[in-house]
Amino acid sequence: MERPQNSVVRTPPNSTAVQRRSKSKSYRQSYRSCLGAASRLGLTPGLTARRLNSSRRALKSHIITEKVNPDHLALLVKREWRLSYITPLHQFRHTQLKRYSRQLSAFIAAEKQQGVAMEVEGSQSGFRVSFSVVQGLAATDDDAETVLIQPQIFSRPVFAKQDEPQKSVWSGWLTCINGNPEYLQSLPKGFTSLPLFGGSGAEVLTSLVKSWFQQTFDCCFGPLEINHTSLQWLAALWTNCHTESNLQHLKMIWTLPVVPPLQITYTVNPQDAWELWMSVRKDRLEKTEDEEEAGSIDIEEVMRFVQGLKSHFYRHFRLDLSAGNLNQVSTALGSAKFSGKIKISNSRYMITTLTLLTECALLKMPV
Repeated sequence: MERPQNSVVRTPPNSTAVQRRSKSKSYRQSYRSCLGAASRLGLTPGLTARRLNSSRRALKSHIITEKVNPDHLALLVKREWRLSYITPLHQFRHTQLKRYSRQLSAFIAAEKQQGVAMEVEGSQSGFRVSFSVVQGLAATDDDAETVLIQPQIFSRPVFAKQDEPQKSVWSGWLTCINGNPEYLQSLPKGFTSLPLFGGSGAEVLTSLVKSWFQQTFDCCFGPLEINHTSLQWLAALWTNCHTESNLQHLKMIWTLPVVPPLQITYTVNPQDAWELWMSVRKDRLEKTEDEEEAGSIDIEEVMRFVQGLKSHFYRHFRLDLSAGNLNQVSTALGSAKFSGKIKISNSRYMITTLTLLTECALLKMPV
C-alpha cells in the first residue's frame, strides 16, 4: 500500500520554475520573476499570506444550461480531471484563440517529429487543436472567461475509413470562478489570471500543452492537491444539497498512519448525513432571521460535521479517523481526491464547486 500523503498546502520553491525561451527584458516582465521581486507586480503584501476562506455561501443551484453551450457542459461534467494551478498568462488574448489553436497544433506536431513519445493507440501523425471560450461561467466582472481546449486533439487510426470520425485523445480547460478581486485587480496590465487548469487524457499530451503555455505566455504550472480541509468543505457543501439533489451516498476514504498504512472506506447513508448536518446547522438556522446570514457556512460547522462522522465511526469500530488523512470524498454530485482529481457530476452545482477550487489554485500562487 502507498504511504499516506501529507495534506499541507505547499508553495513551490524557486527551483521548480521551468526554463523558457529567452526574451528581452523590454518585451515583458516575467510573472515568474515575482518569486524574487513581488513588488514588480504591484501585489499587496497581504496576499502573500492568503488562507482558505473560513466562511462561504452554501452551494446554490445554478441553472447554467440556459447560459452555457450544452456541448461544453457535456464535456465538463461526468469526466475526471487532473488539476493544476497556473500563474497569470502574459499577453493572453481571448480574441486570438484561433491563432493559438494553430500554434499549439504545430507545436505538438514538431515535438512528435523530434521523437517525443506519444503512444496514441493506432494513430498517425497530425493533430488538430481547437480553443474556444465557454460563455456563461464567469461569476464576476473580474473573472476572465473560461477557455476550453476542446477534445479536438485527434488521432486517426491507420486503417480508418475516410468518413470514420476522428478519435479524441485529450481535452482541457482553464478557468477563474469568483477569483479573489483584490488579487485579480492587483495584476499589472497585460496579465490574465486563469489559475485553475484541468486536463483529461494522455499525460504526455498534458505535458506538451503545459510546455506550450509556459513558452508562449511566460507562466508556470504546479500540481494542485485538494487538501484535507478542502475535502471536508466539499463533503459538507455537497451534503447541504441533499434535499435538492439526492446525494445517494457520502463516501470518504481515509488513510491511517499505521504499518502498513490502513485505508478505510467510510460510506454514510445520505439521510443520516443530512440529519447530522442539520443538527450542526440548527442553532444558526433558528437564531438567524437574515436569509443571507442563514445561507452562510462557517469552517466551525464543517469541522463539527466531520467530527460527528468520525465519532460515529469510532463508536462502532473503535478506530479514530482523526489520526489519519482524508484522501477522497464522493457523492452523486461529484468526487474529489487529495491527488488533485475532480469529477463534477451535476452541472447545477458546478459554479460553487469551481469557486472553491479556484480559491485553492490562487492560494498556490508563488507570491
